[in-house]
Amino acid sequence: MMNHLQAMRVFLKVAENGSFGRAASSLGVSNAVVTRYVVLLETHLNTRLVNRTTRTLSLTEAGRAYAEGCRQ
Repeated sequence: MMNHLQAMRVFLKVAENGSFGRAASSLGVSNAVVTRYVVLLETHLNTRLVNRTTRTLSLTEAGRAYAEGCRQ
């Protein structure tokens, strides 16, 4: 079972840092843990929150809206 609050915290770190690696470092966890939380959150919400390429990461429109909702 996923801890939704923790997944939201991890997603916000990714959104703030613009990187899975930097988010992982600031949270003190591995990249794999960060990736797993974001994928689980995307699966739970049934939408893509992050566009990933080998060199860049950007939030989707849904990701930006969800990040704003999490901050509130």
